[in-house]
Amino acid sequence: MTRFRGSAWGWLAAFTLLMAGGCVSDLRPDYPRPPSHAAPASDDSKLTGYVGRLVALHPGESGLRLVSDAGEALMARVALADRAVHTLDVQYYIFHSDATGKLLARQMLAAADRGVRVRVLLDDLHVAGKDDVIVALDGHPNIQIRLFNPFLSRSSSIFGIGFQFATDFSRLNRRMHNKAFIVDGAIAIVGGRNIGDEYFDADHKMNFRDLDVLAIGPVVAQTEEVFDAYWNSEQSYPIRAFHEEPPKSTLTAVRTSLGKAARQFRQSDYAQNLISRAGDIGTEEGVDTWDWGNAEFISDAPSKGDPKQDGEESSMRMAPRLRRWVDGTEHRLTIISPYFIPGKKGVAYLDGLRQRGVAVAVLTNSLASTDAGGVYEAYVSYRPPLLASGVVIYELKPAQAGVDPGGSFGSSSGVSLHAKAIVVDDTHVFVGSMNLDPRSRDLNTEDGLIADSPALARSVLGMFDEATKPENAYRVKLSPGSRTNVFWESMENGKLVRFEHAPETTWWHRFKTGFMAVVPIEGLL
Repeated sequence: MTRFRGSAWGWLAAFTLLMAGGCVSDLRPDYPRPPSHAAPASDDSKLTGYVGRLVALHPGESGLRLVSDAGEALMARVALADRAVHTLDVQYYIFHSDATGKLLARQMLAAADRGVRVRVLLDDLHVAGKDDVIVALDGHPNIQIRLFNPFLSRSSSIFGIGFQFATDFSRLNRRMHNKAFIVDGAIAIVGGRNIGDEYFDADHKMNFRDLDVLAIGPVVAQTEEVFDAYWNSEQSYPIRAFHEEPPKSTLTAVRTSLGKAARQFRQSDYAQNLISRAGDIGTEEGVDTWDWGNAEFISDAPSKGDPKQDGEESSMRMAPRLRRWVDGTEHRLTIISPYFIPGKKGVAYLDGLRQRGVAVAVLTNSLASTDAGGVYEAYVSYRPPLLASGVVIYELKPAQAGVDPGGSFGSSSGVSLHAKAIVVDDTHVFVGSMNLDPRSRDLNTEDGLIADSPALARSVLGMFDEATKPENAYRVKLSPGSRTNVFWESMENGKLVRFEHAPETTWWHRFKTGFMAVVPIEGLL
């Protein structure tokens, strides 16, 4: 799963693990944490020169480009890392050590070898106990790695991890869900995509449909400010605070391993397909390849990750800022959220928009496509009142018509929605890491980009329109005469088909998911 759900195993395991005894902390609290900051953009690289010439033609505006294709998203990161001259700042919730993760790690190592300062900030949930490679990379003089809200013991066992959750749940339940990839202070990739095979159509089982925005101009400096705030926050610790410095031979071994993995990856049909159709975003291109407009990068404060510091003040949270932005909707609101739990207040809010005549449409995961069944079950109770108010709801099918699931390298059997986006009145757009659910609103730290850009909005709406075609998604409707029962409509072999229960699921799947409804954990989802 890509989504941490505190109740998934923490609650059940914790009771038993309390008997297991304490875990010894590996943290050296006196380890120095010197602050560092983004370097000013310099004109001595082709990338900054290219960006500077474009930005000069659009003073005060940011250039934006939607990246919905998973292969393009991977190649964009590879290309930008290759072109980095001064700095590479990377912030992610998940950075897997799989084929695509190793490829990008190798590109970052190569950048560091060229003298680029590489800063990597990772949430520790998927790192604790599996950090041998990043410890070795941190041994490079030009690479610094920090962990956000870390586990104090580096044990990867379920007993060790579970005990830490049991004894420090209020803190460890809060995770850094942010995503950013910033090169030379000149260009950034932001959005909902983590680093791993399933985010780049290279997984064997399930791949995520996601969105990134490639950005240049003033919004990049805002993104760097957010990165610096997290990097220098009290919640971020150098990986070396937990580990003694490894011998130089360890980095040599990792370098060899990453090189071998990269060569193997590049020989795959998947990689060859990417290379054959990849554009070079680092060279001179026509100005019309960018959408221009006013943009703002927003985020939660890092202190939201600490329950002792977090508060309801809007200055700490991005949700109130996003809410004020959506308040201005006059005609049409389009929502893409893989995990969608509006709650009673959210239902009332969307009903209020409908009362004003605003058309509201939502795309989320079906039970068959979601990777978080508990979230789906929590959303189910809000579906009937939303439909009754006139909100249109689509649920993504686990296998979309006409979609190449990754070729011979990936050979995926299904897809799941992971993109998070909102379009207001077909002209204003948000793309980021934030889901419309309690976890994103109250517990995780999130970030995202808001832009006044009709062209970018059209691109997101194009993705929405394609994803919600009858071949690719189910339309959910209220059963006639009922206030609680729903059915699903779909096109199957050119014919309209109606389903009375969640399509493409077994009764056992539905039973297991429904069982989650009896556990009062919505606030953790």
